[in-house]
Amino acid sequence: MVSPSGERLAQLKAFDETKTGVKGLVDTGITTIPSIFIHNFDEPPPSKTKTSTISVPTIDFAGFETDPKRRADTVKQVQDAIQTCGFFQVVNHGIPLSVLEDMLDGVRRFFEQDDDVKKGYYSRDYSASGTKLKYNSNFDLFSGKSTNWRDSFSCLMAPTPPKPEDLPTVCREILMEYSNEVMKLGKAIFELFSEALGLKPSYLNDIHCTEGLQILGHYYPACPQPELTMGTPQHADNDFLTILLQDHIGGLQIRHDDQWFDIPPSPGALVVNIGDFLQLITNDKFKSVEHRVLANSKGPRISVACFFTTGMQPTTRVYGPIKELLSDSNPERYRETTVKDFSAFFLNKGLDGTSALQHYRL
Repeated sequence: MVSPSGERLAQLKAFDETKTGVKGLVDTGITTIPSIFIHNFDEPPPSKTKTSTISVPTIDFAGFETDPKRRADTVKQVQDAIQTCGFFQVVNHGIPLSVLEDMLDGVRRFFEQDDDVKKGYYSRDYSASGTKLKYNSNFDLFSGKSTNWRDSFSCLMAPTPPKPEDLPTVCREILMEYSNEVMKLGKAIFELFSEALGLKPSYLNDIHCTEGLQILGHYYPACPQPELTMGTPQHADNDFLTILLQDHIGGLQIRHDDQWFDIPPSPGALVVNIGDFLQLITNDKFKSVEHRVLANSKGPRISVACFFTTGMQPTTRVYGPIKELLSDSNPERYRETTVKDFSAFFLNKGLDGTSALQHYRL
């Protein structure tokens, strides 16, 4: 955790107090980015980093739930994808293209609505209190190493769905519809993951990996100097599983074999990746993968990340490495924790380029 001081702290407070985020800066017509957004890159900046496109596996989910052979093939494809790069894309997942497009439009509508309305959702309180949908720019604004070119909203849609009137009118209906669709897809994916681990299909759902669903809507405005900053710096997600919907702009990259690779958008496809908490309970059998999002000059880039987690909700269930996966040659590698405590540690740490898992490793 970084504690800013002096001039930088004053600039962060001034930026936060506008409650209009990065979009508010862009709307003023700036041609150079404020100093708080300039990154001191520990490695060559993205503009000078050689990248290429990795062939992220695309898995066709059509028919796997009714055809035993298709299911066995799909489990094998999922297993191979996790072991090769930790990410894969899903097609024929059952969510209509019209719903995907409306979800992206809903995020755009939220961030492009009147500032006075949007400010009503501005919050940095991630506890269960307050507004159900919380909007801000950079959840780790005061703890992260750098400020990123991104505005976001976050809403916990399960286990206790918000009342419709608690959600913004511009995206209320699609948030509810999309969360229901993603929850069904997530449960199906966790069945495949369970089988890939050699467990009964319902195992991960039975231990409540799909109890919570948090939707994050991200808005990356066009940046006048994208080479100096980041949309989202390198990190691994702090959940069980992430299902990502991204628009056509691109910019998502994953780290593989110490290199950065682009994951180009594919119409109608959803990107799936392992989170740190799933790595913890599988005792490193499934591993989370670092990824990042580049700032861009085209923008705005819209994405919707669905995190399977209960986040900061009060929880009593304690998770540790799954006993059925342990052996003399594969002893426990992590200490037990709750989802809430793990999430709190991640939020406090911020996107500082380090893994939250190290804090829990035995």
